[in-house]
Amino acid sequence: MTKKMACALRTNPAKMEALEKWAADEYRSTNAQIEWIIDRAIRKSGRWKPGSQDH
Repeated sequence: MTKKMACALRTNPAKMEALEKWAADEYRSTNAQIEWIIDRAIRKSGRWKPGSQDH
């Protein structure tokens, strides 16, 4: 199993509500949705190194 790191997220309530709804619409937990968004952004920016662990 891949080691996970914890971090705090501070955002306004409206953004959090939108994120929770988006996650529910896609049958993901809010945490999984945040990970998916970050993963997609890192890959799109070209910052993901091929062969990196996890994905």
